Order: sequence, then C-alpha cells, then structure tokens
Amino acid sequence: MAMIQVQDLTFAYPSSFDNIFEKVSFQIDTDWKLGFIGRNGRGKTTFFNLLLGKYEYSGKITSSVEFNYFPYPVSDPNKYTYEILEEICPQAEDWEFLREIAYLNVDAEIMYRPFHLLSNGEQTKVLLAALFLNEGQFLLIDEPTNHLDIEGRKIVSNYLQKKKGFILISHDRNFLDGCVDHILSINRANIEVQSGNYSSWKLNFDRQQEYEVAKNERLQKDIGRLKQAAKRSEGWSHKVESSKNGTKIAGLKPDKGYVGHKAAKMMKRAKTLESRQQKALEEKSKLLKNVEKTEPLKLRPIIYHSNDLVTLTDVSIQYDGQIVNQPISFKIEQGDRIVLNGKNGSGKSSILKLILGNAIQHTGSMHVSSGLIISYVQQDTSHLKGQLSDFIQDNGIDETLFKSILRKMDFDRIQFEKDISHYSGGQKKKLLIAKSLCEQAHLYIWDEPLNFIDIYSRIQIEELIQKFNPTMVFVEHDQAFQEKIGTKIISLYPVHKQF
Repeated sequence: MAMIQVQDLTFAYPSSFDNIFEKVSFQIDTDWKLGFIGRNGRGKTTFFNLLLGKYEYSGKITSSVEFNYFPYPVSDPNKYTYEILEEICPQAEDWEFLREIAYLNVDAEIMYRPFHLLSNGEQTKVLLAALFLNEGQFLLIDEPTNHLDIEGRKIVSNYLQKKKGFILISHDRNFLDGCVDHILSINRANIEVQSGNYSSWKLNFDRQQEYEVAKNERLQKDIGRLKQAAKRSEGWSHKVESSKNGTKIAGLKPDKGYVGHKAAKMMKRAKTLESRQQKALEEKSKLLKNVEKTEPLKLRPIIYHSNDLVTLTDVSIQYDGQIVNQPISFKIEQGDRIVLNGKNGSGKSSILKLILGNAIQHTGSMHVSSGLIISYVQQDTSHLKGQLSDFIQDNGIDETLFKSILRKMDFDRIQFEKDISHYSGGQKKKLLIAKSLCEQAHLYIWDEPLNFIDIYSRIQIEELIQKFNPTMVFVEHDQAFQEKIGTKIISLYPVHKQF
C-alpha cells in the first residue's frame, strides 16, 4: 500500500486564461479501485496527463508508483497480438497472457492474429490484460467502455472488480457500480474522494445538495428578517437620541442620561443584528458551490400523418458479400423508441445507415414512408473541426437555439470561441446531440449518442426523451439508459462467430 498525494495543484493550458485546477489537494491509496467522474471538460484526462508528467504545473504530486495509461498507443497494429502484448509487458510469460485474456472471455487464438484484425472490443480487452500484468504500476484507464457492447462491459467490469490499483474514467453508471470501491469526483468547486461505488456517492452527493439548498433558503429568510430588524432598531435609536433635544413634557425636561442610555442600547441591538446578518451571509457564501444544475432541454418532434414509418422484412447486412447477422424484421411506428441490441460487429450501425438511405449491402426488403424527416446523430466525431460558427452555418441550424442548448449542457461561453478539434470527446458528442435537438423530425436515429457524455448530461437527455416522447431508433450500450428510454428491443444475432 502506498499513497498518491496531490498538494496545491494548479494548472492551466498555455493558450487559456482559466485554470483547469486551482490549489487542489487530496490523496488516494494505490490499492483502491477508483472511479473518476465529472462533467465533460472539467479536466479528467488532463489530470491523467499531469500524473504521466506530460505538462508542467505548480504544486506537488508525490507518488511511489509508476503510472501507465489505457488506451495504450500501439505503434504497429500490423504486428501479431502476442508481439504487441510482449512489448507492453516484456516480463510476463505466455501462460500469464493466456490466463488474463481467458478471464476476459477472449479466445487464445487471437494471440496469433494481426492486432488490427481484432474487433475494437477485443483490442480493449487484450490491452487491459497486458497492462495489468505490469507489476508495481498504477493504471489510468480512460473510457474503456466506448467500444464495448453490454455483454463486453459486464465482462470487463467483473475483471476490474478483481483488480486493484487503478483510476477509471467512465460515465456508465452500471459499469462503475460493478468494479470500483472509491469515487474521485471533479465537482464545480473542488475535487473530493469518497468510499463506495457510484450509486452510494450519488446518494450522498444528492443529500448534500438538498441540505445546502434547504439551508440556503433558510439563511436567505434569516438575512431578510435580520435586515428589517436592524433597520428598525437603528431607526428607533435615532428617534430616541433626537428626543434629547425635544420639548418639555408636563413641564419637565427630558432626562438626557436616560434617553442616551436607551439610544445606546438600541444602537447596540442594531449592531448585534448586523453582526448576525454578516455571519449568515458568510455561511451562505459557502453553500451551493458544487450544485450541478441541469436545465431541462426541449425537443420538437413532428407527428407523421400515418402510424407506420419504416418496415424492415428479413433484413441481413452484408460486408464484402458476407452476411453478418441473422435476418431481422421489425416495424417503426409512431411513438416507438427502439433499441438495436447486439454484439459489436453484428450490423447495428449499418441498419441505422440503411434506414437513412445509405448504400448498404443487404438482403431482404425495407420500406421507408415518403416524406419522412429524419434527424441523425452519428457515432464518429473525428471529422469535427473548425469554428463553431461554420458548423452552425454548414448545418443550417438556428444559432441562438443551438448555443442555448449547449449552454444547458454545461458549455461555457469560452468554448464557443475555440476550434472544435480542441473539444473533449464528450463536448464533440454534445455538439451532435444539440444539432439534432434543433431539428424538427418525424424520426430520430442516434448511434451510440452517449459515448464520452458525462453522467449528468445522460440523465438530462433521459428526462428530455421521457418528456417529449420522440419516435426513435438508437444504439446505446449504457444499460441504464436503455432501460429508462427504450420501449422495444430488437436484438441482432451474428450468423457465425465474430472475431
């Protein structure tokens, strides 16, 4: 057991005037299984790069362990998988590699295939296996679930649950609950460490926010009451003091000593009330710094003139003439929210593109109703670059509405001035979702919309869909999202074993 200590960490990118971290201090145990959570753009991957020594910073990071990063950069994907693993962990024996990949339900034969021929999910699994064989290293795992289907996520979560000594960035709530014992959270005002999984952290965080909101409301009332009381006391004091020079009452002069004493007493009361008011203001200023506001989003779906939108009959996708999935038949009707489920490589994204009208090789038949307006969120964000104003103009969307949606999804205004290529993965995905929310459509087709999206925004999107009930077909491996949003599940099954 060893400690990783962070003291007064302050960091900002050279091109930015805003600090990503400012005088941050905390410590973690190298035996912990840490889930690392926080809004997109808060600095999770940046913190990993600081631990890896990639940037200069002020403050101190002290550790007795060496850090390693996932995803590991593979220099030559044309090499055989066993060669890649030997490069990552040269001291490991063959049997150790085989043992680790067996834990991840990966067949031994992939060791003798070129790495680039492995599926994305298989690449994720074998790289994790090799990295965990490096003894004495603390692993920094950055978003491993983005290329894993639901079954793959369960397998990797179970694998990580048996390991120790890692920090895991993930926004999949079920995945985190299955494999971490501590949460490291980047909040609005601080970074905190808490024992437990995501669900226990979220419960405590929500309770703290509810407590602070209630206390803030009470203090606001107290401050208003104290202001009025202090104002009255001060007014009475001035009135009493001015009566020293008043007229005689019943032939008697005012007792200036008594009046002065009474005025002083009133003034002291006013000062006490002011002091209590100031104390309440100081107490209030410490509240609500970490409150995560998620303003409700809006969507404008269009009702189609008939109930049936799309019909697929015995459709199988073909890659290079080879059929990859068993025939499927389903109908998209008004109000459906259909989840396309299946293993990686089973043709889910191709089915979506087929509905969009792309030239996808397939067998069977498909009918799309005439005049159907479709809004599409694609899986890939690598093409996004350039200025936001150009993106708005190229896509013909309302600038005011678009930026308003982004602001509600936790975009700072400063992001509007940056090149889109500098956005985080989650921010790029939010860009595509915001574009879709600006579009009035009969059908919304979203392909893995939640990749890289933070937990708060996931919940925000869930609430949006539940409120406006758009007709949707989507692929998404976040099981919690599937269960809350989907009204039907269409499963795709491979026609042969997928490698």
